[in-house]
This record gives sequence, structure tokens and C-alpha cells, in this order.
Amino acid sequence: MSKSPLDALTLPLGRRIHSFLQELGAVTLLLRDVVMNIVRQGIDFSAAVTQLERLGVRSLGLAAATAIFVGLVMAIQFAVTLEKFGAIDSVGRIVSLSQTRELAPALTALVVGCRIASGLAAELGSMAVTEQIDAIHALGANPVRKLVVPRVLATTLAMPLMTLFALVLSIVSAMIVSHFSFGVSASYFLASALDTVTLSDFGAGMAKTPFFGAIIGLVGCFYGVNTTGGTEGVGRATTTAVVVVSISVLIADTLLTQLLIAL
Repeated sequence: MSKSPLDALTLPLGRRIHSFLQELGAVTLLLRDVVMNIVRQGIDFSAAVTQLERLGVRSLGLAAATAIFVGLVMAIQFAVTLEKFGAIDSVGRIVSLSQTRELAPALTALVVGCRIASGLAAELGSMAVTEQIDAIHALGANPVRKLVVPRVLATTLAMPLMTLFALVLSIVSAMIVSHFSFGVSASYFLASALDTVTLSDFGAGMAKTPFFGAIIGLVGCFYGVNTTGGTEGVGRATTTAVVVVSISVLIADTLLTQLLIAL
């Protein structure tokens, strides 16, 4: 496998750029293969649903914990600040808008995405170093069709659902702490939130999530199927997948936010 981004940090600048472009090109080719397999042979719904349960449903606990504590912290921080200016009643508007447009999609993708990508890299990496992927080739099956497509579809579908789940939990947790700690009634908090957040705000946040999911699935699968070097290689692929997913989600979030604002 080509050098990972972690290894590339020790290389001269020119070789770093070359290594980055190699990795980007390889992931793009994997995306092309995934799309072509779906177009030509359709979707194996049974395999996709199985992966959706493994990668999505089993990540709901992590998504819930992240959403709840982020909602609590945001409500406390904004309420303390706004209270100084006599604008404590605006806490619902600010928290709900920031969570809807940015924090719920981005933080869910970062936290849950790292968990999913590392799992994919470890699972497929173990298959690669034990020659199970070579066996699939030998039997005449397509490893991309059998291993990559269901996982990428699952992550692409799972991220919008988990983001919506996280968004609801974060707003509810912020509403509860605002009510009991700062005297903002739950009904007023919810009414002000619904009055502030528009359908376009909700759409701007949710529109990014399928892209985040596709990135997570592609990166995790890419580093998994290209793993070499035994158990040490599996560990290296897992670590690299987490790093690349984190950076890729942040870059994609920046680009998509600018694009959606311009529309």
C-alpha cells in the first residue's frame, strides 16, 4: 500500500503532495467502482441493511452521548453569557440554530465517523492480511461489490438518520438544562427554537450528512482493503483511517457550507 498520511509527514514537501494526490486518486477510483457496481448490478438491499444495523444502529449510543453533552454545554455557556446582557430568553434560538446548521451534522460525523471508519479498516484489514479478499477474487467474485458497496451505502444512509437523532437529543438536553438551571421555560425554549429555525436551515445541515457518510465509508474501506504487513499493518490502517476521516470531514464541511450559503 502507498505511504499513509501519517508517514507522509516525514517526507519532503514535494513527496508529501505526491503521496496525497496518490491517495486522493485511489479513493476517487474506489468511488467510481462503487458507483459503477450500483449502476450495473443494482443494490443488494439485504447486505446494505445488515451493514446499516452494524454500523448505524450500534453507533446510536455514541451519537446520543455526544449530542446530549454538547447540548448541555452549549446551553450553559450561552445562557451564562446572555444572562449578562439580559438576553437569556435568546438561548433557545442560538442553540437550536447552531445545532441544526452545523454542530449536530459535523460533530456526529466526526465522533461517530471515526468509530465507524476504524471498525471498517480493522475488519477489512484483517480480511486482507489473512488473504480472504484474495480468496474472493479467486472465486470469481468482486470484492468491491461484496465488501465495499454495502458498507458505503450503509454509512451514507446512516449519517442523516444519526444526525437527526443527535439533533433532537441535543436540543432537548439544552432545553432541560435551560429550564432547571436558568429559569427559561421549556415551552418558551421550544417555541423560540421552532420560530427561529427554518426549513432551509434544517436542509442546509442535513444536506451535508450523506456526503459525510460516503466519505467515512470510502476512507474506512479503502484503508482496510489495501492493508498489508500483518497485524501491525491493521493497526496502522486503522489509525490512518481515523486521521483521514477527521480531516476529510472538516474539509468537506467547510466546502459544503460555503456551497450551501452561495445557493
